[in-house]
Amino acid sequence: MSSIQPAITAPSQEIPYLKMPHTEPDIHAAIIHRLLLHFTKISHGQEMIVICIGTDRSTGDCLGPLVGTSLAKLNQSGKLFHLFGTLEEPVHAMNLKDTLEKINQSFRNPFIIGIDACLGQTSSVGSIQVVQGPLRPGAGVNKELPPVGDIHLTGIVNVGGFMEYFVLQNTRLSLVMRLSEIISNSLYTAIQEWHCGFRPRYRQGQ
Repeated sequence: MSSIQPAITAPSQEIPYLKMPHTEPDIHAAIIHRLLLHFTKISHGQEMIVICIGTDRSTGDCLGPLVGTSLAKLNQSGKLFHLFGTLEEPVHAMNLKDTLEKINQSFRNPFIIGIDACLGQTSSVGSIQVVQGPLRPGAGVNKELPPVGDIHLTGIVNVGGFMEYFVLQNTRLSLVMRLSEIISNSLYTAIQEWHCGFRPRYRQGQ
């Protein structure tokens, strides 16, 4: 469970962060395009890693593992990216540090995409964010964990600011499932397009 606000605010970013309600008709296209913009920072030969953070023991915090499980089915060949964090093998507070150490030992300067759930304001619940820079897992429930990702995606699953653990346990699974479907499908499509050589143009205000 990450912090409520993006780790880096829009004015200091080269690519502004995207925040969009999951009910927007063009949300898939918007997320895909923004991801492709971030992918322009990937160096030739740099491997891509997706880390989906969360636990299947909490409805609100299972967004990451749900996304990871969906991505594992889509990326059965394992050729497009390396994946950590599924429902069967979740990456959570207890093993995140070990997982990052394993990645650092196995890969040289990979491009890492972090995925996590977060809490936010009432008006933001149900929104998906694509943000440059690392996410801060555990910050939403006052845990100190290592930052994750060159970029990150988060789904705002419920309201933050009070009794976070209780709120997470009482989050609607239907919303978490919907957010996970959008994130996994959009991310996989963006990675596919990137490997096919698609390069977007950035326009001010996007």
